[in-house]
Amino acid sequence: MLAKVESLAFAGIDGYLVQIEVDLGGGIPSFEIVGLPDLAVREARDRVRAAIKNSGLEFYFHRITVNLAPANIKKEGSGFDLPIALGVLAAKGDVRDEKIGDSVFIGELALDGSVRPVAGMLVMALAARDAGKKYLVLPAANLNEVLVVTGIEPIPVENLHQACEFLNGNWVPQLFDANSFGGQVAAALELDEDLADVRGQEQAKRALEVAAAGGHNIMMAGPPGSGKTMLARRLPGILPTLCLEEAIEITKIYSVGGLLAPGNSLIQKRPFRAPHHTTSAAGLIGGGRIPRPGEVSLAHHGVLFLDELPEFPREVLEVLRQPLEDGKVTIARAASTLSFPAHFMLAASMNPCPCGFLNDPYKACSCSPVQIQRYQSRISGPLMDRFDIQIEVPRLQEYEYDSVQRGESSYEIRQRVEKARLRQRARFAGKSYYCNAQMSSKDIKKYCELDPAGRDLLRQAVQRFSLSARAYYRILKVARTIADLDESATIEIPHLAEAIQYRSLKEN
Repeated sequence: MLAKVESLAFAGIDGYLVQIEVDLGGGIPSFEIVGLPDLAVREARDRVRAAIKNSGLEFYFHRITVNLAPANIKKEGSGFDLPIALGVLAAKGDVRDEKIGDSVFIGELALDGSVRPVAGMLVMALAARDAGKKYLVLPAANLNEVLVVTGIEPIPVENLHQACEFLNGNWVPQLFDANSFGGQVAAALELDEDLADVRGQEQAKRALEVAAAGGHNIMMAGPPGSGKTMLARRLPGILPTLCLEEAIEITKIYSVGGLLAPGNSLIQKRPFRAPHHTTSAAGLIGGGRIPRPGEVSLAHHGVLFLDELPEFPREVLEVLRQPLEDGKVTIARAASTLSFPAHFMLAASMNPCPCGFLNDPYKACSCSPVQIQRYQSRISGPLMDRFDIQIEVPRLQEYEYDSVQRGESSYEIRQRVEKARLRQRARFAGKSYYCNAQMSSKDIKKYCELDPAGRDLLRQAVQRFSLSARAYYRILKVARTIADLDESATIEIPHLAEAIQYRSLKEN
């Protein structure tokens, strides 16, 4: 007696179908699972046996062989419990097989037969839809996660008995209109942190606006308490509202990482990740025995903020260079190679020296030249070069604490940012990128053309600040963004001068 049931698994952020073949044979009773199962999958035999018995069904003692195909890919996790149990029951004839061919099944079984949620459901639902399946039988706790997926009917089940009743035609779940759910991400989201709360620091606010408009990396340097962290935490609030495609990409990453909050269906806010300086390279980039996304992927389409950048180990910071250029992270293991997307804005802050008061007009620095040099050398030149915008955030003066009027709100600034991004999306229509920071060399030559006066000004800046070729082109990208904010078709001298100003962080 043979039954075939299809389930789902994922690798990276891509799902794929797994066929589960169940054979009931004669001989000494046994329960074997083959097809490169990990320990969690092998333990399914005990959960399945108990769940079938405690659901009021009969578990027949046969020589049971379960094969997970394709057999050359390692199967991991507990999500195969439900399809294995249904395969055993289908092989014996306790459930009908009319709907099995049109369905995929996923879920972990408790010993009492209830179905527990699993990670990565959104990714697997998309794979099931792309495979042309009609029904997705899944844990009820995972339902909200897949409602945004159109083209497949979710069947949420609380327990094994409900799954059997569905296949036997004795139970019809409440139907959900997936087309009416999550068609658009909310246009306006309530902000917990507003730039209007920041007193003074108008130059830094302007730099944040430019960074948000073009997707540029930004470094803020200044003494303790000048507001660097406060400013950085308000950066997501001025970024453009997520479109549905971006929201699904972010949700897929959080889904496979098991980081979606219970009941959440779609992440509607741009992520803001601020890992501690003790984070390892694997924590930042991703990895592990079973590779999972790291902080750079969890910040996809959002902001990765590294507070007190020199406090991070240098070897940890150096791993950022490749994803900053490529927009993805590739993790190679003996069995497979996985890729996670990592298009993020890198925001960082640092003190100018260990005590933080170098060049501060109000407090003397207590650090020796050797200490200062050792502290600043923790950040390599190539990494520092990848910050498009580098600004100083000075200490507020006494009168600015209370007398400065409330500035523009994040909502007002975001309106200008979104207009600039719309121009960029139109400019890069049909390409794989959508903002100025991701421009290719070919597009820089096309869209960042300078007049003779502009070329002369940029040439002088390169000589004065000893800028690299990378810095040269990044200045052009920032200038293009400033022109977009100014609704200018060409890069004018004021746009270029402001962009150069953002590369003139003092060297000590």
